[in-house]
Amino acid sequence: MKTVLIVDDEAKIREVVVSYLHDEGFHTIEAADGKGALERVRVRKIDLVILDLMLPDIHGEEVCQRIRQFSAVPVIMLTAKVTEDDRVRGLSLGADDYVLKPFSPRELIARVKANLRRSQEDTLLAETISFQSDDLVIHTTQREVIKKGQPVALTPTEYKLLLCLARHPARIFTREDLVQKVLGYDFEGEVRAIDQHVKNLRQKIETDLKNPLYILTVFAVGYRFGGGHLA
Repeated sequence: MKTVLIVDDEAKIREVVVSYLHDEGFHTIEAADGKGALERVRVRKIDLVILDLMLPDIHGEEVCQRIRQFSAVPVIMLTAKVTEDDRVRGLSLGADDYVLKPFSPRELIARVKANLRRSQEDTLLAETISFQSDDLVIHTTQREVIKKGQPVALTPTEYKLLLCLARHPARIFTREDLVQKVLGYDFEGEVRAIDQHVKNLRQKIETDLKNPLYILTVFAVGYRFGGGHLA
């Protein structure tokens, strides 16, 4: 049974979300503020977080950023903000998905399931693959990425993106390809959203951002993996 943490200061919203999640067989934990959310993620096994942006103590974006310092748990943001800049900022801080308020509980549950599926679809690769004489190593069983001997904290979406590209190092992926494979067929945002995830991933695995080695841009098309599979 998967455990979902619902973080919202409005009890009625938590009640509705909890009811729908229970109907779908999920276990739930609740928090009414950012401090409570961080405490629960630290001490409990959480499979996914539904996080409201407007919390009474710590803004949801900061909560997400703090979670990313120690956990790669998928995070779905609940927000009334609708601008592209707001969504890009949230993605840059580690959010995996957005649901706009007012929202359909059925849509929210569908996005919970989709994000959980994407966080688990990494079993087709070998247990360990490495690139550039172990400069970058992916341990798929542990869902661990090592850069120059040090663990790298990737979000589930960043990890999925890295695996998708590394699995097919000679293939050029369009943005539409990556949206479908990484964000899912049910993703309703702009295809350019994948660019923010690429930017975040590069910041974590590339030694020189001006001359990336692993995630390469193919002008007017999309991206490809350029690391070379050595082991």
